[in-house]
Order: sequence, then structure tokens, then C-alpha cells
Amino acid sequence: MIPTVRFAPSPTGRIHIGNARTAFFNWLFAKKRRGTFVLRFDDTDLERSKEEYAQAIEVDLAWLGIVPDLTVRQSQRFPLYHDAAARLKAADRLYPCYETADELDRRRKRQIARGLPPIYDRAALKLTDAERAELEAAGRKPHWRFQLEQRTMRWDDLVRGESRIEAASLSDPVLIREDGSYLYTLPSVVDDIDLGITHVIRGEDHVTNTAVQVQLFEALAGEGSAPIFGHHNLLTTASGEGLSKRSGALSIGSLRDAGIETLAVAALAVLTGSSESVHAVTSVDELRDLFDLSHVSRNAARFDEAELAALSARTLHGLSFEDVRDRLAAFDIAGSKAEPFWLAVRGNLGQMRDVLDWWRVVEGEIETQVEDQAFCAQAASLLPEEPWDATTWSTWSQAVKAATGRKGKALFHPLRLALTGREQGPELAQLLPLIGKIRAEARLSAPSS
Repeated sequence: MIPTVRFAPSPTGRIHIGNARTAFFNWLFAKKRRGTFVLRFDDTDLERSKEEYAQAIEVDLAWLGIVPDLTVRQSQRFPLYHDAAARLKAADRLYPCYETADELDRRRKRQIARGLPPIYDRAALKLTDAERAELEAAGRKPHWRFQLEQRTMRWDDLVRGESRIEAASLSDPVLIREDGSYLYTLPSVVDDIDLGITHVIRGEDHVTNTAVQVQLFEALAGEGSAPIFGHHNLLTTASGEGLSKRSGALSIGSLRDAGIETLAVAALAVLTGSSESVHAVTSVDELRDLFDLSHVSRNAARFDEAELAALSARTLHGLSFEDVRDRLAAFDIAGSKAEPFWLAVRGNLGQMRDVLDWWRVVEGEIETQVEDQAFCAQAASLLPEEPWDATTWSTWSQAVKAATGRKGKALFHPLRLALTGREQGPELAQLLPLIGKIRAEARLSAPSS
């Protein structure tokens, strides 16, 4: 089966790394099987849904490298939901209820006190036409519940394996509010049917919803119409706290602004909480080959934010020049020096923006640090003629050692400080040819700092 999957965020906030986990699971699942990935904005809540959030989600997905094959908005699809609701009412599967929130709350508390499960008792089904008319005349507006068939709902979950829920243990779900607006369930199922969604891959917090949704699929499209479900574990912080779009914690936008590498976000989001250890990857194709829903653990998927920063740095260290050519060009780092420069400095980068500091070392002006002016001046006088290559540093440092008698740290440390202004950094064998003789002589001959 060629899959069609969907990622369905509500545009009520910025998506975070936990949302990205679900998006990647769906996208990689489709990518691996040449399927279709649908971005569906669940924006039927017109008051809380914001266009700015929808646009931000599209930007965040693009930064992650996730490109939808189709984008739809539920706010543009209400006629489909109205038709489905009418069909369910005609089939006596959708029935009006008139209890207020306070009345339902008191009823639940009484049931709990009596040791009964706090599920809806279907009292509204016992109302006569006259009683309903009386309630409506008093100003009550109905909400509408879907009448569940009280049977065992079974499915083979892509992550959890054989799964079952007793529908009798669930309340008949409210599908339509008093004001006529739709809750999540009905539009989601209607869209999945209309868009031909074959697999629903989502967080394990939706497991209970599956029993309801399968019955709704069957009521609207017939037996066997439900997609294949897969419920993955959720990402939490290292302390076990959940993530929230509204708090903005670990949002994709904040990670991008902090300089975290896209591939690091992808690797952590996909590999955390699976049998595959979290490690740096060099391409989405590599991650696609590693991805397997059957390897996702049933246990909590905890991650440490500090681990993400370290993973981001390791990701940079493994990227080839071709991987970053355009990104370097955006920093005006191009030409014949660009590739040897990248190979020299990548292992010392914490973030991509750090290349600017090292480019200044090889091409710009730096604050030199000359500890011993006489030693550095003597070293400058021993600099060989250009052209320089990877052997120049060894040849020159050996000549300085022979002339001064210095060795080890006493030899190398003052040379590094004078040439780069840094205590540590890339191998000078790689940096020195990029710095060049003119800059090297000027820095070594500078007054003592």
C-alpha cells in the first residue's frame, strides 16, 4: 500500500520539538514508501486559531526540511462536516443533549462517590419530544453526542501492536458544541476519509480516541474504512515534564534562533525513545533509513536540552563542504579558501555562526596576543616563502624549535596566541596556509599585549 499520511497541528501556538517528532514520523514514513504527506491545519476553533501561527508552522516545517505534498485547512471545509453531521443524525447516531457543564460535573461526582465509572449515562436518550421542546423553550441549546456501540474495539497498532478498548468504558463523545462549532473528532475523521488517509501516526495521548474514531469511520464510510493507526511515545523534558505549544518551550522557532542544526533537531526528535541510539546524522536520507516505527519504545521518551546543543555541534563536525557551501556563501565565505577553511574549522564549531569568528582569523583583523615579543619576532624571521601547504607548519615550527631551543607548550602556545588570538582552535597546520605569510608576519611582529 502506498501511504497517505497527515500532520494535523492546530494553529494556536508555535510547534515544539515534540510536535516535530510526530511530523517527522509521518513524513519519513511517507518518504520511505513514496507516499503522500498532507499538512492539515485543524483550525475549526476560529477564535483561538491565528493566521500568524499557521504561517509560523509552515516556516518551521520548511526549516526542518519537511515539504508537504498537500496543505488543507479545516476552516475551509465546513460543508463536509455539516453533511456528515446530518447523515449521523439521520442514522440516529448523533443525539442532542441539554445538560450544562455544572450538571454534568455534579453527575460525574455522584457516580464516582457510588463507585461507578464517571461516564455519560445517556440520560438525553430518554427525553421525550415534549421534554426536549420544553428545555429549548427555556433557552437550553443542545450539544450533540455520538452514540457508541458498546463493543470491543480492536486494532493492530504500528507501534503498540495488538490493541483493544472496551467502548462501553467510554462516554459517548460530544461532536458538536452548543454553539454549533465542531470539536476535534468529527472534522478529523471526515477529512481522513475525504483525503484518503491510509495511516494515522500520532502521539499515544490519542490511543483512547481510536475506539471512538474507528466507530465514526464505520458509521460514515462503512466497515473496514478506518486507517491503520500507530501511536508513538511522547517527548518530555529530562525531568519528565510535558511540552506545550502555548508555553513556547523548545519551540522550533526558538531552537532555530539559538543556532541549533536542523539535522540535530531531526535526529533527536526521531531517535529519542527508540531502540536506535541518538547520534548525529549527515542527511535526511540517512535518518529515513534508520527510521522504523517498530523500533519505537513503549517507555517514556525523555531528552535533555543540553544534549541537543552537543548533538548540534557534532552534526556540524560531520558535514562536508558540499553540505554547507551555500550556507558559507551566505556569510560571504567563498572562493578557493572556502573548502580548506571549512575542513579546518568545522571540528571547532559550536554553531554555524561561529565560522565568522574563524573567517576573521584567516581573512580579517584580530586582536593579537604576543606574550614574548623577542621570541615571536625571531619566529617571524624564520617564516618560509610562499606558497604554503599542509607541511608548512611542521617545517616552520621545527625551524623555530632549532633556533630557540623551545619545545612543547613553550613553543606552540605563544605561536598560536599570536597567529589566532586564541588559546585553542583548529590545527595550525590547516590554518597557517589560510592566514598567509603577510598576516602571519604582521601578527608575530605586533607589540607585546
